Amino acid sequence: MLSDKGNISFLFRRQGVAKLIVIIGPTAVGKTDLTIRLAHHYGIQVINADSRQIYRELPIGTAAPTAEQLRQAHHYFVGTKSIHDYYNASMYEQEVLALCRQLDAQSDIHLLSGGSMMYIDAVCNGIDDIPTIRDDIRQQMKQRYHDEGLPSLLDDLKRLDPEHYAIVDRNNYRRVIHALEICYQTGKTYTSFRLNEKKPRPFEIIKIGINRQRDELYNRINDRVDQMLRQGMLAEAESLYQYRSLNALNTVGYKELFAYFDGQWPLEEAVERIKGNTRRYARKQLTWFQRDQSIKWFAPDEEDKILKYISLCIRT
Repeated sequence: MLSDKGNISFLFRRQGVAKLIVIIGPTAVGKTDLTIRLAHHYGIQVINADSRQIYRELPIGTAAPTAEQLRQAHHYFVGTKSIHDYYNASMYEQEVLALCRQLDAQSDIHLLSGGSMMYIDAVCNGIDDIPTIRDDIRQQMKQRYHDEGLPSLLDDLKRLDPEHYAIVDRNNYRRVIHALEICYQTGKTYTSFRLNEKKPRPFEIIKIGINRQRDELYNRINDRVDQMLRQGMLAEAESLYQYRSLNALNTVGYKELFAYFDGQWPLEEAVERIKGNTRRYARKQLTWFQRDQSIKWFAPDEEDKILKYISLCIRT
């Protein structure tokens, strides 16, 4: 392992430019262990970028860092919210930026790691300034969805924002509802808020992608699902069943087990569906990340190469 931490810190103080190292990759690829080793090397803490590990009620089903891993390196944004809290990528963006300003007093290197595409994009590129929805508007739209169904809401969206209606996933009722919430609360179209402008950041970003051979990754996914079940995921999901309508639980693993509790399929099929849907999610992550040409890809065991690449980026 390289040992240039002191030289790097000196260089940062001289230049006055903070660096955000971002560790990216599909689920189960091995980001957590690598990130902990990097945190030790640079003497820093970890900013977690997993949109579900942030919920304290979901430690097993989200494969959140274990107590031992948390002792090895402090992780921000792990178990800090409840499934009953409203939270989104925009709020995460603002909290991470505020945290980085605080951490600047300790180090000019920050380390963010995870696989949630929207959360990572929010920190690196910024997110459109979409208004926070008032509780009364949110409840009104939920009630309309319950009473009238999705087709009625789609007709409404087509009338109020035909441009977004043309591109929205019309089977995803949450996205349809959110667009209508914006329309009703602001009197403007949802489209008018979607500027997709990259926002300036107070740090330089170094993106490290981690990947494995597909067969190896899929085997790790299957093994991790089996391990989560041994750790008590079934009981965890059963304890959350009454809250199944919450957005935080619209998550691979819980959805399949909720269907098992409903009698839709036996446990064996639920487990196979979890594994299959997790593999599908990993492919979706890789498709998303591979569009970003700024990511430099490595295997998880290429730690020395990763450290050399980071040092090169710092000194360029």
